[in-house]
Amino acid sequence: MTEQPMNGAESLVRALHGAGVEMCFANPGTSEMQFVDALGRTGLIRCVLGLAETVVAGAADGYARMTRKPAVTLLHLAPGFANAAANIHNARKARTPMVNLVGDHASRHLAYDAPLTADLDAAVAPFSDWVRRARSAAEIAHDGVAAVAAAAGRPGRIATLIAPGEAGWDPVPADFRPPAPVAPAGPRAVEDAAVARAAQMLDARAPAAIIAGGAVLEDPEAMALLRAAADKAGALFLAPGANRRIEHGAGRCAPRRIPYPVDQALALLRDVRRAVLIEAAPPVAFFAYPGKPSLILPPECEVLTLADFDQDGPAAARMLAERMGVRPAAPPRRRTPDAPAGGFISPDTLPAAIAAALPENAVVVDESITSGRKIFEGCAHAAPCSWLAITGGAIGIGPPLATGAALGAPDRPVVALQADGSAMYSIQALWTQAREGLNVTTVIFANRAYRILKGELMNVGANPGPQALNMLELDRPELGFVEIARGMGVPGRRVEDCAALTRAIADATREPGPFVIEAFMP
Repeated sequence: MTEQPMNGAESLVRALHGAGVEMCFANPGTSEMQFVDALGRTGLIRCVLGLAETVVAGAADGYARMTRKPAVTLLHLAPGFANAAANIHNARKARTPMVNLVGDHASRHLAYDAPLTADLDAAVAPFSDWVRRARSAAEIAHDGVAAVAAAAGRPGRIATLIAPGEAGWDPVPADFRPPAPVAPAGPRAVEDAAVARAAQMLDARAPAAIIAGGAVLEDPEAMALLRAAADKAGALFLAPGANRRIEHGAGRCAPRRIPYPVDQALALLRDVRRAVLIEAAPPVAFFAYPGKPSLILPPECEVLTLADFDQDGPAAARMLAERMGVRPAAPPRRRTPDAPAGGFISPDTLPAAIAAALPENAVVVDESITSGRKIFEGCAHAAPCSWLAITGGAIGIGPPLATGAALGAPDRPVVALQADGSAMYSIQALWTQAREGLNVTTVIFANRAYRILKGELMNVGANPGPQALNMLELDRPELGFVEIARGMGVPGRRVEDCAALTRAIADATREPGPFVIEAFMP
């Protein structure tokens, strides 16, 4: 039998594998069938199916947060990318590395305005840091290697490669060899002058803050050094409200997160006159509100960026600590949290229930929104864990993020803390968890409302009546999450008191496979 010549799709798969890509999250269509075939024939990259593109993008984000390397998403034309865009937006705000392979019509077909035709280049641009349209089968492998390098550079980026049909199905030249991987851009050096100035600012005895994000929060030693520097200066040690990943729990010196509610954030920072930023931007309010500022730091505050997002934040922490003559701070001692004896589940009782239940070395995925605002602080003495959160404000990332995190860290239990309203944006991720046998325990806080939006109604000065409030209720009919999960092959149970919640989480995380706990909140 005559061997078929290699086509562009296979050349791309081989090039991506050679560049270090190990995982593809896919929801493909007709325009991507040549890539589906190549992925299946070569077996070089593991493929995971998501039932919706938002699951695909969120899972790729979670995988990259745990592995620090990009996965590939396989998406179907402009509408498929549009379905994924909310979680690609979250990944971009997290500075997570991601390569999107988006199929398009064959070039000759675009002129006829077929039903799925759209301006794909324009659609992907606002959500991508790097965009390229493959011009031929002979070049697409080189395009793929360039996309991986762009995504994996410092900081992580969203790279989108558009693949017209012919770039996948046309044969490559007979002498094709996969291109060599391209080294991603490393971090830009931290300037000694900036370190000296930061030390001076913190030694000025004016109220100060160190605000750190990005890779600093993934490095326990860097956090301990910054805690010591802040303590010596009498400064606040803070992190943005939402972060890609924080190493948290006993043995870690995680900073306090800047609160989401604008009034609380303004109160926390109102006296700060010097702010040193390390892989963080000056904090801003999530939204504009009547009579309230957009910038959270006071206007008279002097702000210094010690390390920008494309620099090495942990190195900056070490340089600052050396300049200030401090050693790593002692982390909080491990203290076994008291398991609650019972009582209703509420935002005030959740921290103790979750802290007592978390297993050792868990990955916590936090899209708890309003119900869980106190949980992070309440877990400071709990078992050591990695804490992943929604970063771009586009809700519906929790179940997919947990799916990707479990695939990226298969030896660690994943506990997803999930608001009920946002769970419905991407609940299909449970099916993928069941299909892949992932150890994900999803705790859905069932308050049966878009509770956060009720607060926002007040923040904008509204005086809502029954019709306005009706738009924010989820109780007619109530969502049955145990039944929804069962329909996707995931077992579950409903609990109504804190003691039962703690036991349910502890039991579920010890068992393989996914589980859903519906935590009823009166």
